[in-house]
Amino acid sequence: MDAFYASVEQRDDPKLRGRPVAVGGDGPRGVVAAASYEARRFGVRSAMPSFEARRLCPDLVFLRGDPRKYSRESRRIFEIFAEFSPSVEGLSLDEAFIDLTGSRRLLGAPADVGARLRVRVREETGLPVSVGIAPVKMVAKIASAAAKPDGLLEVEPEGVREFLAPLPVRRIWGVGPVAERRLVEHGFRTLDDLARADPQTIEQLFGAWGRALAELARGDDLREVEARGAALSYSEENTFRDDVEDRALLDATILTHAESVARRLRNDGVRGRTVVLKWRESRRRSAGPRGYPLHTRQLTLFEATDDGAEIAREARRLLAESGPGEPVRLLGVGVSGIEESGFAQLSLFADGETKDANPQERAALNRALDELEARFGAGTVVRASQGRADKAGLSLQIKRGEDPGSADR
Repeated sequence: MDAFYASVEQRDDPKLRGRPVAVGGDGPRGVVAAASYEARRFGVRSAMPSFEARRLCPDLVFLRGDPRKYSRESRRIFEIFAEFSPSVEGLSLDEAFIDLTGSRRLLGAPADVGARLRVRVREETGLPVSVGIAPVKMVAKIASAAAKPDGLLEVEPEGVREFLAPLPVRRIWGVGPVAERRLVEHGFRTLDDLARADPQTIEQLFGAWGRALAELARGDDLREVEARGAALSYSEENTFRDDVEDRALLDATILTHAESVARRLRNDGVRGRTVVLKWRESRRRSAGPRGYPLHTRQLTLFEATDDGAEIAREARRLLAESGPGEPVRLLGVGVSGIEESGFAQLSLFADGETKDANPQERAALNRALDELEARFGAGTVVRASQGRADKAGLSLQIKRGEDPGSADR
């Protein structure tokens, strides 16, 4: 989708059409989630700090956005995608791979299918979508970006090498600023440089990672379009508007995240065995987006859980025993070691905080809370000690176990 959040807002409010619009967090630590093409002409981009976006474009219209609305639109769009192929791999709320390999005889040439898909999305939602078509996933992704805004680009199999050759190495999926610097330092500036590299030389320099990059640079991408597999972890996090040192506020935020994670676990019918706490320090230690160090601590439970109170208790224990000794700007809670729910086993190691709490009663309470949330919306009922976890910006991430109609926390 093209500037998804901003496009939805411009569609719904005619006064915003033709104006530079950004959607995301507008506080001092806010982040742009989507920028309209009018805003992009000023250099405004997604993931940019909001203060920088305002500096570049003083007339920028900044909107906090409506996550529930965007999720509903995403669901409608993915339903349209499914009309063209049963094999749809969602990357985020606004992006997906669609495998047409088995549909060509029924639906026709890929370019014709892509054109019809664009018309269907526009008719159904009033939103623009750009389509990239190629024999492999990475090239299709690059082609869709090259087709923006509101276009279609097909790269034929025999044209893959020519299409990729002049592109900078950062266009390879997964190559970030640090990896790009390493490659450029060794003379690999374009995909053609990588594609022509001597296999032994590049393996000596970068190991198996370098060999894999060279294959991608040649257009050799064996990854199939896959429906989403089982989740390996679930997590929630937020960036505070101001640095936080107050332990009571950190504890309250942990509970908010733990309840959200637990609800998603229950919606997916799974439990987590390992509780993870993460935070970013308030002091910048180096330049660039990774300048604020990220720390994690974790512990493994005797039995897997989907109970928010238990997840919060263990995360708070991590905070108390090995948490930050200075203010933090980001705090997150997660679980890993995901297991199917099955039947709950009574713990032999219940401590003083839980020994009087009947597991069946806690499970019944959680079911009741889930039903209220599903019926009346996010935040209908919360625990008295929960805090407010403001986001620095909206995310396009598809969260496992989250109702597409629910609001971001």
